[in-house]
Amino acid sequence: MKTILFFGNSLTAGYGLQPSEAFPALIQKKIDSLDLPYKVINAGLSGETTAGGKNRIDWILKQPVDVFVLELGANDGLRGIPPQSTKDNLQAIVDKVKAKYPNVKIVLAGMEIPPSMGGAYAAQFRVVFRQLAEKNNLSFIPFLLEGVAGERSLNQGDGVHPTAQGQKILAENTWQILKDVL
Repeated sequence: MKTILFFGNSLTAGYGLQPSEAFPALIQKKIDSLDLPYKVINAGLSGETTAGGKNRIDWILKQPVDVFVLELGANDGLRGIPPQSTKDNLQAIVDKVKAKYPNVKIVLAGMEIPPSMGGAYAAQFRVVFRQLAEKNNLSFIPFLLEGVAGERSLNQGDGVHPTAQGQKILAENTWQILKDVL
């Protein structure tokens, strides 16, 4: 049995929902239905930034990891953290994962932020993820929230966290990339 570790924030954790409704749990159901030899671990932590993730990664890597899905950055963007800091923190996480498990396959979930943060900032933020994926030869989900962001019916009352139906779309967005990795 191989391990897929989802390392992220409230999107991964399934904020406001049952753990079984979070997209990593939905991915596990898909894997089980296909009889694939993988178990999913959801290491999502609501409110997590890339800096927090960088500080937490060593503890998380105490367990074996075959596939590492990195979903961090949204909280950085919402807090206006400089995109270069986000990029540096994500790179440090990737480096630590590769150092501990050289044969690991890494999937990076891309994130975008609303234009309300400023057009220039939003554009700088968006490219961070593609640049990291290209530099490190990572499998890449261009925008995890594709089809969910800005859709009122697919988000909880806060307008930020997906509903159970929204999480199903996140799972599909993830599966489109993850299936080829597995």
